[in-house]
Amino acid sequence: MFYDFTKRLIDIIGSAIALTLISPIIIIFIIMVKLTSNGPIFYTPLRVGKGGKLFKMLKFRSMFMYQINGKWVHALKYLEIHPKLKKEYQLNSFKLQNDPRITTIGKIIRRYSIDELPQLINVLKGDMSLVGPRAYQADELTHQQKVYPQTKKHVKIILMARPGASGPWQVSGRSFINFDQRVGMDAQYVQRRSLLYDIWIIIKTPLSMLIGTGAV
Repeated sequence: MFYDFTKRLIDIIGSAIALTLISPIIIIFIIMVKLTSNGPIFYTPLRVGKGGKLFKMLKFRSMFMYQINGKWVHALKYLEIHPKLKKEYQLNSFKLQNDPRITTIGKIIRRYSIDELPQLINVLKGDMSLVGPRAYQADELTHQQKVYPQTKKHVKIILMARPGASGPWQVSGRSFINFDQRVGMDAQYVQRRSLLYDIWIIIKTPLSMLIGTGAV
């Protein structure tokens, strides 16, 4: 009870302060995203939250919008008309190393995790925490648990907590970590439940963002 209350208090205060401090950076990238490609500034994918509840995650759009049958659609739809690319995407833990869908400015904001900054609003709302397990896509969890059946027990533990804007895997290799390793680390984090560990991850996160190790 003390951990949950204190963690939520840190989330509210921390996200409010962070949003205030980085507001000039957010404004700059709002302008850059808008000027460099067609489509909305923000991308709001559905992610799985605490208890399996779906929520809209807020991110800067880093991918092109595509016209299919005269309609603008997000890059995820692009995979539906390129089966080979979709297969590679699924085999590579729902990532593409040389993703043709990413915009020029998108490569920069993804490398340094700037696209993740709007998630501080999700933290303030209570959808997410500053630190927690990854916010997974529903289809990603379904597909990857079939590929890695042993991860079902880890996923069950992960869904007991709010997903985090940062977490153990983000500061320990990020996209280079496979799904089975990632959910294992996330499950260990949830079971560990330590404010000191949370603070350590919060301190380490800015350095991981600047280095950009493992980001795709």
